Order: sequence, then C-alpha cells, then structure tokens
Amino acid sequence: MTPTLTALLLFLALQLGIGVWISRRIASEGDYLVAGRKLGYTLATFSIFATWFGAETVIGSSASIYGEGISLASAEPFGYGLCLILMGAFLAKPLWDRGLTTLADLFRQRFSTGVERLGAVLLIPSSVLWAAAQVRAFGQVIASASTVNVELAILLAAFFTVGYTAFGGLLADAVTDVLQGAILTVGLSVMFIAVVIKVGGPVEAVSLIAESGRINLTPSAVGPWYETLEAWAIPVCGSLAGTEVISRVIATRTRTIAQRSAFTAGALYITIGSIPVIIALLGRHLVGTIADPEQLLPTIARDALPTVLFAVFAGGLVSAILSTVDSTLLVASGLLSHNLIVPLARITDERVKVRVARGGVVLFGLIAYALALNAEGVFALVEQASAFGSAGILVTVLFALFTPWGSSRTAAMTLLGGITVYLVATAAGLATPFLASLGVSLLLWGSGCALDVAMARPQR
Repeated sequence: MTPTLTALLLFLALQLGIGVWISRRIASEGDYLVAGRKLGYTLATFSIFATWFGAETVIGSSASIYGEGISLASAEPFGYGLCLILMGAFLAKPLWDRGLTTLADLFRQRFSTGVERLGAVLLIPSSVLWAAAQVRAFGQVIASASTVNVELAILLAAFFTVGYTAFGGLLADAVTDVLQGAILTVGLSVMFIAVVIKVGGPVEAVSLIAESGRINLTPSAVGPWYETLEAWAIPVCGSLAGTEVISRVIATRTRTIAQRSAFTAGALYITIGSIPVIIALLGRHLVGTIADPEQLLPTIARDALPTVLFAVFAGGLVSAILSTVDSTLLVASGLLSHNLIVPLARITDERVKVRVARGGVVLFGLIAYALALNAEGVFALVEQASAFGSAGILVTVLFALFTPWGSSRTAAMTLLGGITVYLVATAAGLATPFLASLGVSLLLWGSGCALDVAMARPQR
C-alpha cells in the first residue's frame, strides 16, 4: 500500500466517521433530505460550491482541454459558474419561499400529484448519471494512487460512496463539504504552484501556453454557431434547475442566505475551476502524450509533487468527487422516497421514511456503478446528466414559479415532450439535441396554454 493510498484511506475514514456521527441527529425525513432547513451562509456556500465542483471540473474538463484545447465551445468552468450566479439572481428566493423538500414538490403545489410523480421520474436519471461520473472519476484517482486497476478501483469507489452517503443525509453532506471544499482548494492551489515552478515561473507558463496554439477563440476554430450555442446552453440552461443545487438552496435558514450563497459559490467555482484549465493547457509540455486523458491531472501531480503534497492533491480530488456524489445519490433517493414511495405506500412513520430514503441511496449507487463501468468518460456522463430531460424541467419550473399560466396537462406535455425530443434527437445524431428539446418545450407550453384558454371559453 502506497503512502498516498494510506492517506486517502485515512481521509475517507474521517469522512465516514463524520457521517456516522451526524446521523445520530437525524430524526425525520426533513432532517435527512434538507438538513432541517438549518444551513447558514458558510455551510450553504461551501456545500453549493463543493457539490457543483465535481469530477467533470477537474478530471473531465482537463482531459477535454488536453485533447482539444480551448475554443469558444469550451464552457467549463464559466458555464457552470454562470449557472450558479443565475440561480442566485432569479431562482433561489422564489424556490426557498415555496418550502420545498424536493423540486418535484413544486409540481405538486403548482399543478397536481400526477405531475409531481412524473417530474420525479424524469429528474432521477439526471442525478444518477451525475453520480456515475463521480464514481468513475473516483476510480481514476484510486487507480493513480495505487496498483489497483481502474475497473476494481471503480468498484471500491462505488462501495465507499454508497456507504458514506447512506448514513448522514444532507446535514452530514453540508458539514463535510466545508472540509472537502477547503481541501480541494488547497490541493489544486498546491498543484498549480508546483506546476508553474516546474515550467520556469509565471512568465514562462504564460509563454508556453501562448506558443502551444491550444487557445483559439476565433469563430472559425469551432463548428457552426449553433453547436457552440449548444455547448453553452447545456451547462447554463440545462443545469439551472439542477436538483443538487436546489436541494442546498431550499435547506438554508433564510431566503437571503439562499441567494447570497449561490452568488458566492458561483464566483468561487469560476476561480478555482480555472486552475485545471491552465494546467491542462500546459499538459503536453509536462507529460507529452498519454494514453488516457482522464489520467492527465493525477499523472502531472504525481510527477510534480512530493509524496505528501500529492496526497493533499489526491485528497482534493476525492473531496470534489465525494461532495458531488453524495448530493446526487441523496437527491435521487429523495425523489424516489419522498415523492413516490412514501405517498403511494401511505408511510407516516418518520423513521421508516428515513430507512426508505437510505435504501434509495443504495439502489441508485449500484446503478451509478454500472453506468460508470461502461461509460465512455467522465465528461460524457456529465453532459448527458445536464441535458437529459432538463429542457422540459426548466421551462416548467420557470413558468410555475413566475406565471399563473399552464395547467397540469400543459406541464405534463412539456415534461414528456422535452425528454422525448432530446432522446430522439440524440439517437438521430442531431448536433443540438438540447436546443431542440428546449425549443419544443417552449412550443408545447405555449400550445398547452392556448388549449387551456380555448377549453375554458363558454360554448355558445
């Protein structure tokens, strides 16, 4: 067992211990899923940041930039950071005012129980896909820190994350997110400093990046404009109604904390998320050509850092992954238990509700493991998670929050139409499946509202 792997296991044991300790304070479903709505500014800010800052930001985007460079189509980290800022500007306060436990509750409040259940079913796959991305990246970190092959490492990663998440619920997630966010920031900062020193200092680093030809922000460097728009629409619009962030927003003590935490987390995300981008641009100078681009950052860290500092970096990667995977599994489980199983089975005992929610974490953890094992890569999983059914969800959420327009029929048409168009467009190889689903979702909402008006007119 390597020193780095030993340090990682100790860190993981600490995380698990925190989860088990906080689990003693869980007495109800509300405690487990929304932390009793007690999150303050610090917990909420770091929890939103750490939840959003996952494997795709570190492993996925660096691999993509290493292979393709930066163009106008490169939305990470600015796209997802902008999404958090927009969340604070427009959605945080209205969502908090609703007193939700899950996003699907909004559909029940505004439309009907049927729309609530439909929304829950459509929201779950996105969270599971996101969890799978984190599990795959966790396996990559374990593999880079040991002699374990990637397949076995992914299995170990899935086993730990399921056990870790099932214990503590959202409050444990938020508490550990503060620790994870701090370690992540320190780990990436240490690596950034080491890489800059290794290439000869800041001036030389800038020169190498400029000479590499890896940055091309001219329109001709990318495909058609609509493909660039698609690349930005997925993180900005596709994630705006992301259930993981919403679960943090609605768990805060006040609506002001909800808004300010989203603003601060977005700024922090863009700042720290720029570090993997810069390192990836120096990747070919540092390591030449590597077979697996997803191993770029771990490989550079192992070469550039002494053992102790590499352990800090690896701990930062694990922190990014854990803070996201626990949120995604918890959100998926909450939708299954709170919006489907508990009402359908008429469960009233709070202890049973918590057990059902924990069972959902185990179930979706197993599914995420299967997806992680067979996926093409981390970034592909995250793009699928951001785009899957999210256009219909976004349109329905916006109209539900800000207008009186639309009936249950209109909402159901929009939700089903959005995901159907996305799946068909993806299968057909359309270059812009998300934009297509967004356009159709808006059209369906308008058509549904027109039909509502027509049916409400008195017959002569």
